[in-house]
Amino acid sequence: MNFKPEEYKYSSKRNVVYGHKGMVATSQPLAAQAGLEILKKGGNAVDAAIATAACLTVVEPTSNGLGSDAFAIVWFKDKIYGLNGSGYSPYSISIDKLKERGLKEIPKYGVIPVMVPGAPAAWSELSKKFGKLSLIEVLQPAINYARYGFTVSVNVKQAWDEAYHIYRSEKGEEFKHWFDTFTKNGTTPKFGELWKLPHHAETLKSIGETYGESYYKGHIADKFDSFFKQYKGFITKEDLMDYKPEWVEPISINYKGYDVLEIPPNGQGLVALMALNILKDFDFKYKDDSDTYHKQIEAIKLAFADGQKYITDANHMKADIKKILSDSYGRLRKESIKNTALTPEVGDPNSGGTVYLCTADDEGNMVSYIQSNYSGFGSGMVIPETGIALQNRGHNFSFDDCHDNCLLPHKKTYHTIIPGFLMKDGKAVGPFGVMGAFMQPQGHVQVVTNLIDFNMNPQEAIDAPRWQWIKDKQIQVEQDVPNHIINDLISRGHEVKIQPEVSTFGRGQMILRTEEGTLCGGTEKRTDGHIAVW
Repeated sequence: MNFKPEEYKYSSKRNVVYGHKGMVATSQPLAAQAGLEILKKGGNAVDAAIATAACLTVVEPTSNGLGSDAFAIVWFKDKIYGLNGSGYSPYSISIDKLKERGLKEIPKYGVIPVMVPGAPAAWSELSKKFGKLSLIEVLQPAINYARYGFTVSVNVKQAWDEAYHIYRSEKGEEFKHWFDTFTKNGTTPKFGELWKLPHHAETLKSIGETYGESYYKGHIADKFDSFFKQYKGFITKEDLMDYKPEWVEPISINYKGYDVLEIPPNGQGLVALMALNILKDFDFKYKDDSDTYHKQIEAIKLAFADGQKYITDANHMKADIKKILSDSYGRLRKESIKNTALTPEVGDPNSGGTVYLCTADDEGNMVSYIQSNYSGFGSGMVIPETGIALQNRGHNFSFDDCHDNCLLPHKKTYHTIIPGFLMKDGKAVGPFGVMGAFMQPQGHVQVVTNLIDFNMNPQEAIDAPRWQWIKDKQIQVEQDVPNHIINDLISRGHEVKIQPEVSTFGRGQMILRTEEGTLCGGTEKRTDGHIAVW
């Protein structure tokens, strides 16, 4: 259709994958194959996305689960849709109540940072609106893996062990339910071990049969209510009963002829768009050039400075998104970029451990989907005998009641997970994403510029060496970034650390539709990435 790279400027060690009738790309082979199985049974790209997402809660519980949040961008029958499946804070929580408990910040683990989970409701909403198969049919592969077992992969095993040590150091009886669910005889699974999650299977089955009603209004909601009362948390059945995902209009900017789409706040996709809006007037000649790295790093710094000030629940945002993404504001922020590293400051627009997947079918439908517990398994909280590991998304709220993103009752926080999508001339090019907390918008910027500025194919764009801004003038780069670039960045004032741990640089997936109408996919080398193709 639209995507046709004319020249490749980065040599990947892996070949791009092509297909025609369907494609599923994600971080786990079993989950990707589950999505393909649903396509072959007559499901569409949305059915496949739900099946893959549900399967990921089983085979990669170290990143997401039945207590996750989710976002999706869907291209369906030549129209674009956005779904915000993030949850809000409980009605009964407040900064004052936390201060009364002696807290000076929002903790990362335990019952307090847990917000209402949105992922199961997102599956149901997507299924009702677009699905060809019933939700229970779509969830069946995940149910089977949870009930009969799945083999634990290398990266999942390593993350599982990290979580074990984190939660073991936490005090409180409430953490015992994580150990009851995710350890056996006090130990985590071995590499390649067949692992079963029977309670997880029953919860998935209930969600599928009731389209999530049991989770938000029935017996599972009752278990939530009982758990949080027992451990002095804030979530109640009322919080769950009132929850509903939001259909939203994706936001976008045009980057050198391509429309780059993101979900609007409370997601941080706005950061990626702000950075690309700053970069779009630069003429980048080469990928492996220190000036390319420098300008991209400076742009993401400026975008984050604004994003971390202004992004929050859309109903509480004080900044105007149209002004933030205006050409004039992009040019104004561009003027801040000099030849040396800057310490980012907030501008004034009024003055001028996550999983990602993407799917495509032979009808032209495509889905960009992301789902996360925020930090590994999340809060360390598991609702007993349900398999539901709960996210700790509330940790992202500000404890300063004057901050735009301050904690309030029934409010959504700044959200790190973001699905991306590319269009050109009103037509879908395809979904993409890079998971990994605050690396995500940085990954989006690098992957998009790799594709558009440097004519890479999806696999090359994902495999290319990455950088990550940490704070102030501190950046990390992967080991395969050329030495001459590292040395020049240091001479410009960047504080550069070569980071050998590749997992900190995000994990990406991408599917693009070619001009011939076939599918072209890339998957992450930094994890157990896999593309299932038909």
